[in-house]
Amino acid sequence: MSSALLVIDMQRDFCAPGGYADQAGLDIALLRAPIPAIQQLLSAARARGLLVLHSREGHRPDLSDLPEAKRQRAEHAGAPIGHQGPLGKLLVRGEYGHDLIDELQALPGEPVIDKPGYSAFAHTDLDLLLRTRGIRELIICGVTTEVCVSSTLRSAVDLGYACTVVGDACGSAYPELHDAALAMVAVEGGLFGRVCSRQGLLAEWRDAA
Repeated sequence: MSSALLVIDMQRDFCAPGGYADQAGLDIALLRAPIPAIQQLLSAARARGLLVLHSREGHRPDLSDLPEAKRQRAEHAGAPIGHQGPLGKLLVRGEYGHDLIDELQALPGEPVIDKPGYSAFAHTDLDLLLRTRGIRELIICGVTTEVCVSSTLRSAVDLGYACTVVGDACGSAYPELHDAALAMVAVEGGLFGRVCSRQGLLAEWRDAA
């Protein structure tokens, strides 16, 4: 199939107590809200034989890939990257908090993209993985709507992919920014693709079966 499901950053550092987002004072209940919707999407996508990919934001243990500007932003947020937290060093690869939450673990064979920035395409092999499999459309969900989901979406559009954002399968600690980010997608006749609901997408898949 030419479509793939990309689940963005459903990591303990963003969605579990003691992780980066929690340390930064964000409401992780809001970040966890899309978990049931993503579970449904994963189950349906796997049953259809779609390529499923996951991304994780984090840095090398020596922080050699951490830009100074990002380091300062995290410090200002109260969650310095690399500092020890209840789930390990914040946003560091290999730490417990860096991994995907238990509810949304990747299955064997599903690529996991480790990224140092917000877009899953920046400094990763995601584009290569998609093109070698003939993927032309991305279905995107995860956290956060206004940051990593939006950054990945915009990169994908610039690279020529058709994109669908599943609105109720995305989460943000800021509901007003979540709504604004989704509203930006469909302007000017679908500038960044389209937004649909989980149920709407599942109905499309059933009708196409």
